Amino acid sequence: MTIGKIIDGKAFAETLRGKVADGVGAFIAKTGRKPGLAVVLVGEDPASSVYVRNKGKMTVAVGMESMEFKLPASIGEEELLDLVEELNADDRVDGILVQLPLPSHINEASVIGTIDPAKDVDGFHVVNSGLLATGQEALVPCTPLGCIMLLKDELGDLSGLEAVVVGRSNIVGKPMAQLLLAENCTVTIAHSRTRDIASVVHRADIVVAAVGRAEMVKGEWIRPGATVIDVGINRVTDTDDGKSRIVGDVATAEALAHVRAITPVPGGVGPMTIAVLLRNTLVAAHARAGLPKPEGL
Repeated sequence: MTIGKIIDGKAFAETLRGKVADGVGAFIAKTGRKPGLAVVLVGEDPASSVYVRNKGKMTVAVGMESMEFKLPASIGEEELLDLVEELNADDRVDGILVQLPLPSHINEASVIGTIDPAKDVDGFHVVNSGLLATGQEALVPCTPLGCIMLLKDELGDLSGLEAVVVGRSNIVGKPMAQLLLAENCTVTIAHSRTRDIASVVHRADIVVAAVGRAEMVKGEWIRPGATVIDVGINRVTDTDDGKSRIVGDVATAEALAHVRAITPVPGGVGPMTIAVLLRNTLVAAHARAGLPKPEGL
């Protein structure tokens, strides 16, 4: 039985961070300043806190300026919006990221909509979403852009391939579909209301699973030779010993007998997200400085 290849997202992300670090050095030489990334964390969600801490470390590691703003969960929406406006006006800041989710009393859409689209390194602003949808240059959400990088590294030209994206979120599913369309794929978005989802997935050369349900995509759904990108991060508890573990949206052990290649969870898409965030910040810094987009990024 043929076993599919495991795509090493961690190694690819390390290479990408190296390219970003080289680009940062060149940017500093041209402008006399470091690119700046401002990260805003509201509240003390443990997972978000760890993520923000890692972002800060990696931002500094590639030579950028890291600015962190940790705010209490009780902060009012207007006060948060005022901070975002201050960051919009700060010339040291090239990228603004407000860590989601936000407390329930704060309207996430209002906060995202207040970020200057030129500094929207998460790619969530409706201006960037619209530019992406119409095939124009935009700051693109980090996770789907990382997925495209992994796919192109594995498969080369994606033109003409049939792709199925499982999940329709604004953060991953929809922008993922737009990026695949831009690569000349034939794209289907499947979701919770899709009829006979197994047969829809089975026809795909590329499967991107981003639905947030542990091991929902079964091995038998996968067409032999397909390439699978598993975006899911789900914590499950084993019934035997009560220990928890992280799994993706794809039943990887089953899928390995079918796929050409697949990203693992953890160690696949996850490491790419922060690496692409750093890439987006460097791209934004170049645009704001009137410089051409850095080569190779």
